[in-house]
Amino acid sequence: MATILFSAIGTAIGGPLGGAIGALVGRQVDSAIIGQGSVSGPRLKELEITTSSYGTVIARHYGSMRVPGTIIWSTDLVESSETSGGKNQPDITTYSYSVSFAVALASRPIGSIRRIWADGRLLRGGGGDLKVDGQVRIYTGEEDQNPDPLMAEIEGPDFTPAYRGLAYVVFEDLDLSEFYNRIPALTFEIVADETFGLAEIVEELVDDADAGVPLDGLTGFSCEGPLADVLLQLDPIYPIDADASGSTMVFAPERLQATPIVLPEPAVSVADGDFGGLGGFTRQRNAPRERPLEILRYYDVDRDYQPGLQRASGRPGQGQPRTVEVAASMTATTALMLADRMRQKADWSRDRLSWRTCELDSAVAPGSIVNMSGMPGRWRVEEWELRDKGVELSLVRVVPNGTEAAPPGQVDPGRINPLPDLLAPPTTLAAFELPWDGTGSANTPRIFAAVSSAGANWSGAALFADDGSGSLQSLGPSGRARNVIGSVPDPLAPSSPHLIDRRSSLSVHLLSDDMSLVNASAAQLAAGANRALVGSEILQFARAEPLGGGVWRLSWLLRGRGGTESAVAGHIGGETFVLLDQRLRTLDPTLVTSGPATQIVAAGRGDPDPVGSSIALRGISLRPPSPVHARSEILADDSLRLCWTRRARGAWLWPDGAETPLVEESERYLVTYGELASPIQSWTVSISEILLSSTQVADLHSALPGGSIHVRQIGSLAISDPTFLAQLG
Repeated sequence: MATILFSAIGTAIGGPLGGAIGALVGRQVDSAIIGQGSVSGPRLKELEITTSSYGTVIARHYGSMRVPGTIIWSTDLVESSETSGGKNQPDITTYSYSVSFAVALASRPIGSIRRIWADGRLLRGGGGDLKVDGQVRIYTGEEDQNPDPLMAEIEGPDFTPAYRGLAYVVFEDLDLSEFYNRIPALTFEIVADETFGLAEIVEELVDDADAGVPLDGLTGFSCEGPLADVLLQLDPIYPIDADASGSTMVFAPERLQATPIVLPEPAVSVADGDFGGLGGFTRQRNAPRERPLEILRYYDVDRDYQPGLQRASGRPGQGQPRTVEVAASMTATTALMLADRMRQKADWSRDRLSWRTCELDSAVAPGSIVNMSGMPGRWRVEEWELRDKGVELSLVRVVPNGTEAAPPGQVDPGRINPLPDLLAPPTTLAAFELPWDGTGSANTPRIFAAVSSAGANWSGAALFADDGSGSLQSLGPSGRARNVIGSVPDPLAPSSPHLIDRRSSLSVHLLSDDMSLVNASAAQLAAGANRALVGSEILQFARAEPLGGGVWRLSWLLRGRGGTESAVAGHIGGETFVLLDQRLRTLDPTLVTSGPATQIVAAGRGDPDPVGSSIALRGISLRPPSPVHARSEILADDSLRLCWTRRARGAWLWPDGAETPLVEESERYLVTYGELASPIQSWTVSISEILLSSTQVADLHSALPGGSIHVRQIGSLAISDPTFLAQLG
């Protein structure tokens, strides 16, 4: 339809106002193509938005409907700021807003609320999960409901109504960052009743009424006016007889008794102005001056309650169509069935008969089904009038038995792009330190968090530091970017950290199938590409081969990167794999204590309990890397000369012709002989070598035959891992 197209174009160009203008232009185009037609019943409203106007009528809802609401209470916007930054990225402070407010939905009690839409997107799923931060409380309008505690806290208990008899919802601290920091346009899927009929609608409008009329096929209905408006909406699709002759008003479906009442022969009247003459009756078939009702507009439950339209089956006639609009939800199949019945009834009702009888039968009353001798078909009494010449009846033809429109088969409701309603997935967390990269302060720990999830709809998590006492220190949000995290089911075999390992391979099971890894050239590896943390070892990989199902085989490995050579051996199955890239979340070290029980904690919307992780590689950013290129030489006088090459934190590239920078306050080394934990001899030197005389060597060998000599660099804040120099014996 042109309305849809022009409305979409208008919204894209000019926002909501442009959409309204586009819809107006579209309706003009529609009218030019199919005609404006005439409409019976109140105009079917498009999906409205939540308003806050005084004097707004709050409708009554039955069954299941998608409805807007009226804001009846609100706080001011609450501003909050969050600072975040990734690896090698500047800190960014973002400001967001939240608000608490209440929305009135129905002027009668309801059963529950399923989904909630905000600006056309799902705000609350069918499982009751909010898609953004905040809380929602539902008040169904019972007569014993209590005031909302948040409203009572802010307004005071003496000034907070309970709104008994009114169904409403309260949003508390609803995050508005998804909605341009404003209250979005809300619609609600209300389940007021599991089943309902005309009785449930009438009993709230008329006391002591009998209205046992089933509304088969309707899944929901909304009304906000008097009883007459309700009946005007429903009568074209569910014909209703109303009888107020007794002490109780009775509403019933149109009577179609199996055995019609046989009328006596017509009475003749030849007076001027009387109909029928010598025959006593007059039959006529009205011309279709106006096309019969054949279009039904409704809310389609299979299209998220979007307005739908069904045209009665058969060949359309000439002229403009007539449309019945009903504020009811139903399936497209039900709507087509009702449209067919509506048109069929209108076609047969063009046949009318005026009949005069001299017999007064109490069984013959408006709504009765009658037939006459020599007159085919069944007829309904629309009016009767007692006159001096007899009882004059106005009759209308009803649909003959056996010709009723057959229920249609499955009807296509039309295209819809359903919104994904996915539960928030749980959070996966890995926290660790990384070696200093040469930027920033060398004396500050570099703590990172890799935060991710198996679901692409994961929206991030709040991060905290726990010092072991259960007291949480906020570290800010993780951000929405998912880190590439997985597990290594099989232990990684030891290998030399000095050469590219072309023999071994690493099987990694990533969290999600939509996560991927890429290959890297030698130049890219030299620039730091494809670094990953496996257990306590940092490695690089040149080749990544997908095996399907989120499983990848990594090969051409560079092991023990960033000074983690000591972790090359000792891997176990089930270790965590983390790709070290720019998506890592940098944590403020001043907020993270250095105790052994310290953990990083993440809490996302899909986490029933917070997720915790100890900090791996603790201290590596402040610890100098162990010396390398150990060499030993026995001199002519049997003395032992030991030397090594110093490495420095942040100086992972060794350019030719340049001295390795001294990052620590001074150059010092600790040389030990014997067990590392309890050496029998130690020396502290300030150069990268030590000379042991033959007498010292003999004394050491005598005290501990076959002992080992190790060297460790003494840093400003920590001491390096040991490097083996020599073994005496």
